[in-house]
Amino acid sequence: MKIVGLVSGGKDSIFSLMECKRLGHEIICLAHLTPPTNIEELDSWMFQSVGSNLAQMMGECFQLPIYIETIKGKSNTNSNSNNLAYETTTENDEVEDLFRLIQKVKSHHPDIEGISTGAILSDYQRLRVENVCQRHNLVSFAYLWQRDQSELLDQIIKSGLKAILVKVAGMGLDPHKHLNKELSLLQTQLSVLNQKYGVHVCGEGGEYETITLDCPLFKKRIVIDESEIIIHSDDYFAPVGFLRVKKFHLDCETSF
Repeated sequence: MKIVGLVSGGKDSIFSLMECKRLGHEIICLAHLTPPTNIEELDSWMFQSVGSNLAQMMGECFQLPIYIETIKGKSNTNSNSNNLAYETTTENDEVEDLFRLIQKVKSHHPDIEGISTGAILSDYQRLRVENVCQRHNLVSFAYLWQRDQSELLDQIIKSGLKAILVKVAGMGLDPHKHLNKELSLLQTQLSVLNQKYGVHVCGEGGEYETITLDCPLFKKRIVIDESEIIIHSDDYFAPVGFLRVKKFHLDCETSF
């Protein structure tokens, strides 16, 4: 089937596209939701905002068209704790930003049949993507859904996908030690933190976020030239920080 990849630039959305390709689907284009100008860390339940300046380059990395929409809405839920479904179109909800983004994609590619996402554990995210798919008569492809996280992380790393941490917000993770580090170098430590504190090794509890620098589907890889660490919350047990990438370039020499 012909699909659009909804990409944050993180490991999950990119690996999901690798799975789509492996299973015979055709990736027609990419779609990305970016935070408003001058906002790097957006309090969103749906979308990753850190590293959006790199995520916007994924079109060049894949050599595919990429369509971008600004996040204007908020995480407004009209459901209770027992019902996470997005059942009623809600004004000023960020789900409607996704709806408009896919509307833009379909105006250029009316033959699109489905959307690929990197959802693993969040019903909140999955149900909202499915709502948008239903309204656009598309199929939702979430090939990472509810897979064992330790096995999935191992598969992602062994696939050759190279990602770095661009945000940390979990016990045992230190912005000054772990930001800008390759995920493959932290696999053992994430496993230890899982056993010690219950940390989700794929970051599904919001413990960390990543940006993909290279993968087997890339035609160009991302090289970071200059960055700085920004401390968002200096909590003693679980400090929150993110990587601000100030300069980067694309290199035609990928690892594959």
